[in-house]
Amino acid sequence: MEIRQLEALVAISEHHTFSKAADALGTVQSNISSRIARLEGELGAELVERATGHLTESGAIVVDRARRILAELGAIASDVSELNADIRGEVALGMIGTAGRWIVPLLLDALRTEYPHIRLRITEGTNSVIEPQLVSGQLDLAVLAWPIEAPELTETDLFTEDLVLIVEVGHPLAGRESVTFEELAPYELLLPYPGTPLRREIDDASAAVGVTLQPLVELDGLRTIASLTFDGHGASILPATMLTPHLRATFAGVPIEGIAQRRVCLARRRFGFPAAPVRAISALLSDVVAGATNAPAGIYLS
Repeated sequence: MEIRQLEALVAISEHHTFSKAADALGTVQSNISSRIARLEGELGAELVERATGHLTESGAIVVDRARRILAELGAIASDVSELNADIRGEVALGMIGTAGRWIVPLLLDALRTEYPHIRLRITEGTNSVIEPQLVSGQLDLAVLAWPIEAPELTETDLFTEDLVLIVEVGHPLAGRESVTFEELAPYELLLPYPGTPLRREIDDASAAVGVTLQPLVELDGLRTIASLTFDGHGASILPATMLTPHLRATFAGVPIEGIAQRRVCLARRRFGFPAAPVRAISALLSDVVAGATNAPAGIYLS
């Protein structure tokens, strides 16, 4: 089994055709076909469906391990460079959107000073999108909302944030100092999709007082919910950071009684030893968050 065979299979899993995999690896299609055929011959299993370019079940298993192997190989040079105080390499970081809005600028400023030779690639999404990518090795680290479901991951708290009712200033509840779930019950709300971390927080808190909220629509994406709210389509329950200062003239964020603050964590794979660039970015991210002097209102640093 050769490294370039594993690289070919991973490239096919990402690009879905032999020709695009060849372009990504800087070679020709016939080389990719040959490498996959030899790998399949050695393993005694079909790894790629030739008609569709999709991985077979066996292929998916091999790709999961191949990504880890290739990551470990890539870490060798990075670890050696660490001895020379010149850490180089690429780090793939996942980030929920509400955190990225204020963390990424701090991280980029610190990165230019502390680790100018580390290339940072940031993927934004929800927990449901980012967790599988972190488990599979497509991402090295991720900033996620707690709870984190995948048993292969471990997490460290970064900060907590308030959850509030966001409504237009003309809404009957807009002028309240706080609202209860009983008072929210008559209103249809834009809510996160069932099973997502924020929706579980909302449902657990409302169920504790015997209330079932009425969803106008349910979505897996806080940015979309916020956009719909700010376009006038309905009230929502969101992190307080979604209500930026320029929106406060037309929208209000009303505290909700009985709901816990949302925890935001830095997650990584539980097993394996991270490469030097990954360790550097992990420490740097924790430092910039803990030392932030201009965190948005409603953020509480760990």
